[in-house]
Amino acid sequence: MQSTSHKLKIIGRREFVEFPLLNMNQLVAKIDTGAYSNAIHCKYIELKKDKLHVKFLDDEVHIFSDFAQKKIKNSSGEMEERFIIQTKIHLGGKKINTRMSLTDRGNMRYPILIGRRLLKRKFLVDVNLIFTNGL
Repeated sequence: MQSTSHKLKIIGRREFVEFPLLNMNQLVAKIDTGAYSNAIHCKYIELKKDKLHVKFLDDEVHIFSDFAQKKIKNSSGEMEERFIIQTKIHLGGKKINTRMSLTDRGNMRYPILIGRRLLKRKFLVDVNLIFTNGL
């Protein structure tokens, strides 16, 4: 098996991320290789006339007409139905189009969870590091 590690950026277990399409900057994300998908904290989610109305960390209402729903295993191991949006994330010096599941992470330490689906073939995670900005 050929090593591809020289192409991969090194990131830590926590990193700053930005969501330019959502106008959200300098958010702390937990990098979780045990999770498959990504999640973002939402204070408010409501489906109105086939449009998804969402409040993230501020009180600005974001409206999405392009979204999906999927069953995802939560941190307690239970399946729950979540809305999924497509957006752009800046992580470790890379700009990546990705999908984010919308959920209430108010009882979690970090508002953003980055799973291995996004990490695969892009990053190596060094759990000894934090806030590397993609060494």
